[in-house]
Amino acid sequence: MSLAIYRKYRPLTLKDLVGQELVTEVLQNAASRDKISHAYLFYGPRGTGKTSAARILAKIANCETRANDKEFAKKGEPCNKCRPCTEISAGRALDVVELDAASNRGIDEIRNLKEGIRLSPTSYTYKVFIVDEAHQLTKQAADALLKILEEPPAHAIFVLATTDYEKLTPTITSRTQRFHFKRIPTQLIFKKLKDIATKEKLEIEDDALELIARAAEGSFRDAESLIEQVAAMGAGKLEGVENILGKVGFTRTSTLAEHILKNNLEAAVEYLAEINDGGFNLVQLAKDLIHYLRRVLALKFDPQLEKVFDRELTSDELKKIKEHGALVTDEEKAINLIKSLIKAYSDMRYSPFPLVPLELAIIENLKDSKS
Repeated sequence: MSLAIYRKYRPLTLKDLVGQELVTEVLQNAASRDKISHAYLFYGPRGTGKTSAARILAKIANCETRANDKEFAKKGEPCNKCRPCTEISAGRALDVVELDAASNRGIDEIRNLKEGIRLSPTSYTYKVFIVDEAHQLTKQAADALLKILEEPPAHAIFVLATTDYEKLTPTITSRTQRFHFKRIPTQLIFKKLKDIATKEKLEIEDDALELIARAAEGSFRDAESLIEQVAAMGAGKLEGVENILGKVGFTRTSTLAEHILKNNLEAAVEYLAEINDGGFNLVQLAKDLIHYLRRVLALKFDPQLEKVFDRELTSDELKKIKEHGALVTDEEKAINLIKSLIKAYSDMRYSPFPLVPLELAIIENLKDSKS
């Protein structure tokens, strides 16, 4: 069985954590000064590198090359060649314990963890305990974990990872060094997908890769899983990727937005019907349309936002959005349109007829200016 792409291209060093420069800088500086803490909390959206960073930290703490070569240790990175590094990368390290709190969230699991902590490492310098989705621990389990964090043994390092920081108790978060992992910009995901496609010899159009990157919503792991699915289906063209994902690309969203901004009711309704007949996800289309029009309006009010949108869009896409901004002559009407689409999106999520709320929102906003 071939190795999954998201596992094959998992970051092996801190510098491989694309899009998390502040996190990597702080961790590298701490490692180079041999100031690794006993407890860390990595929080942020899914697929942004939290668990990968925890494993890299485990390698840094136990890297034999770092222990024996003081010059190399100043790099603040693992060597990925010594026995601990290779074992941790392969998931064979007995002294690196990973606990998925989503399925092991009770007091018994934490008690077992507490018993394991008392034992010295079998062959490494440190025992590293990685608790994924830590916010899902029960109250009793969280209280038990708190006791462990209050009095940790010298040979133990804890890394808590969560997608929901607010659900963790302040007593736990205050006993950790906290690092926020940001959503990955679409263009960075696209660049990585392009690199993967080249290395794997996958024939996938750039427009298709852009759609995959956008569909991942800031998650490298989701993007890598999607590109593997697309590769398995042999769908390298944009239309094929749209069919697999059930999600329309930028061009379709832009075309629908243009019909709406030009107040062309007939064209907008006909194009929406065409998209619906294609079997695409209309709820996702509504969401994409809202974000598209939001960018059009925001960029019209503040051209400086182009620097922000540049991380999410290509130069051609930015050009198209600016062109559509010129079509907005009534800002109040555009704001009401977006509000109507947000309400339609909310209704669509629970409606057996998702086309109807979106179609009605477009008709209600364009009926008085029918061209």
